[in-house]
Amino acid sequence: MTEETQTPAAETDAENTLLMELKDGTVTIQLRPDIAPLHVERIKTLTRQGFYNGIVFHRVIEGFMAQGGDPTGTGTGGSELGNVPAEFTNKAKFLRGTCGMARAQSPDSANSQFFIMFQPGSFLDGQYTIWGQVTAGMEAVDKIKRGAGQSGQVQNPDRIIGMRIAADAAPAADGAAS
Repeated sequence: MTEETQTPAAETDAENTLLMELKDGTVTIQLRPDIAPLHVERIKTLTRQGFYNGIVFHRVIEGFMAQGGDPTGTGTGGSELGNVPAEFTNKAKFLRGTCGMARAQSPDSANSQFFIMFQPGSFLDGQYTIWGQVTAGMEAVDKIKRGAGQSGQVQNPDRIIGMRIAADAAPAADGAAS
């Protein structure tokens, strides 16, 4: 594993590959059950429930990250499931395309909100749980509408069109609608 990709050599593991449809294309995320099994299980459970379909990126800060996963679109909501305890690691770092779990003040307060890094953020290392890494489609992430000010709150935010686990998706030709 190089620091640039920092994902295990399990690129073809369909059960641990997440496909996120955005307005500008499909984003492929390699899940990291090796470092965050509880968070990966939560993301997979919510994805399979259709929880993330139509959810907005409510907080997007240029040069930092895009955050979504809140059904209220305010940054204060979550799923009906309980919170997930922290799974911090020193085996991976917050690099461009790293997917982390958002949380409140308590390290054990992650629920459904997550973020995708636009640039490295070493100040997050060991403070937030890493559950995945974008392996394709980062250009679609880069086109997510940005928010204003330090809070990054977005007016008329972009949405996740749909999310699915690759193992659940029927193989489709490029450009085919789901």
